[in-house]
Amino acid sequence: MNAISSDAAAQAGPAAPGRIVLLTTSHRVAPGLLSWPAWQALRGADQVLCADGAHPQLPYLREAGVTVDETSPGAQELVDACAGGRTVVVVATGEGEPRLTDGLARLAGSGRVHMPELELLPASYDLPGARLLDLVQVMDRIRVECPWSSRQTHEGLAKYGIEEAYELVEAIEEGDRDELREELGDVLLQVVFHSRIAEEGRPEDGAEPFSIDDVAGGIVAKLIHRHPHVFGDETATTPEEVKEHWLRTKAEEKRRTSVTEGIPLGQPGLALAAKLASRARTAGLEVELPRGEGVGYELLAVAARADAEGVDPEAALRAAARAYRDAIRAEEGSPALDG
Repeated sequence: MNAISSDAAAQAGPAAPGRIVLLTTSHRVAPGLLSWPAWQALRGADQVLCADGAHPQLPYLREAGVTVDETSPGAQELVDACAGGRTVVVVATGEGEPRLTDGLARLAGSGRVHMPELELLPASYDLPGARLLDLVQVMDRIRVECPWSSRQTHEGLAKYGIEEAYELVEAIEEGDRDELREELGDVLLQVVFHSRIAEEGRPEDGAEPFSIDDVAGGIVAKLIHRHPHVFGDETATTPEEVKEHWLRTKAEEKRRTSVTEGIPLGQPGLALAAKLASRARTAGLEVELPRGEGVGYELLAVAARADAEGVDPEAALRAAARAYRDAIRAEEGSPALDG
């Protein structure tokens, strides 16, 4: 451990109190990838300090020729080290050095100390989506250490994916923003959980492992390919033209022989009927609805009509069902429910 230097403390006296730079970094950005102002501060400092000898930035700083003293000074010590106009850079630990910053605040508030210039310098920033890295790390640990999560399979989790999707739809329909944010997180968890399981592979089934990065890379490639009007030379000025691009590129990718391919038959009946009608209409196929006796054929006709009118029959039925629920509760004398 090196003590902080104060050789020049008496050179200029209180007239030159110096400068303290608290350098913060994000653990979500690869070590060594620092901003140019950060490198300037590090190279121009009279002394660089870090309380954590295992800080991930230290090997990269030293490789770049920056001398770092592993020490944890108190607030007064740090102020004294800056005397004479010196600049001391403190590479903050993950906690952000609260003990040091609190001590400096107390000294500044006392009015008895000629304080150095204080600067907080973010050396690396979280990019949009950076917290997704935290989710991946948390999921990795849970998968290893949690007795329940470590035993889950794709098949065992399938029902939760369906439940979370319905809860998300309910939050959207009720207009509850807080609930929407929470349910989006639950749906995202399903994606990360399944990806973590898939990363382990299934040697007994001959299944190739894949990771969340493979999942993200696949959807990125798909989005770029299906948006030639954004990433390519084609143009689209209306939603209809965008949908045309999407369907055309999707057909080229899948090389399907029928517009019905890829439609999951296990989805709710009204949604299934509307999807079939939408595929046929989009493809320009004039297919007469099958005729038969019973409620099923009547519902098929209603779903097809709803799709033609731009109405989601499932959502419309849920809205009507909620109104029916409220009417029942009113007849019972029960209090009304939200949503």
